[in-house]
Amino acid sequence: MAFSVPQRDSPTRPAGDDEGAWLAVLEQGSTLLQSATPLHGFDIYVVGFHCAKFEPHMQMEAHHYCKVVNDELLQCTIFDGNSKHANLIGIEYIIAERLFNDLPAQEKPYWHPHNYEVLSGELLAPGLPDTVEQAVMQRLLNSYGKTWHTWHTGRHDGAPGDALPLGEAKLMWSFSRLGECDPALQRNRDQVMDLDTAGTREQRQSLVNQAHPQQGVDALADCFSDTTRIAGVVDQHEHE
Repeated sequence: MAFSVPQRDSPTRPAGDDEGAWLAVLEQGSTLLQSATPLHGFDIYVVGFHCAKFEPHMQMEAHHYCKVVNDELLQCTIFDGNSKHANLIGIEYIIAERLFNDLPAQEKPYWHPHNYEVLSGELLAPGLPDTVEQAVMQRLLNSYGKTWHTWHTGRHDGAPGDALPLGEAKLMWSFSRLGECDPALQRNRDQVMDLDTAGTREQRQSLVNQAHPQQGVDALADCFSDTTRIAGVVDQHEHE
């Protein structure tokens, strides 16, 4: 059975002339295609939301294309959509809990926890059968991500972005409570891509008992009001 994924363009049109000249050059060499070997294997697609750790109200969709390096490491390219018009906006490395625990103390604040993203249903793998998506999310449970965005292209619900990648890269973070991610941002994604965050959250309750307390869960606790905790998402320091 084939599963289709609704297309999602970039919210921003990049600065610069059209691609005609470049396209013409590439077409001339079409019989001598270059190898794109490093890009092979980036075939795990998940979409969620990111916020800047030190500017948590700067929020956006994040479309990840990930490659499995080994059982404890994934590397991902991040785009602002999933169509041919999407822009590359960042990178993310995902590591298993064991590797995170072995990091030096000064390194750990760069890595955000993933349990809320999984258990809230905000992180989704469109196009996969439910059983396969559940297995992917089970693998991501208790993991951590280190994410840098180099281009803020705005939001699909209308907030403007930059026409070019400007300034320094931003360290991104994950949400840990309901109400931290702007409901309008989530609603827009779900409507356009035909996704069901709330329904997915219910389906993933079977994973709650496998969730461990994580570091960084409370990193943004003072930045938002009227938020709600969910089962399975606990800060390690609070647990201790």
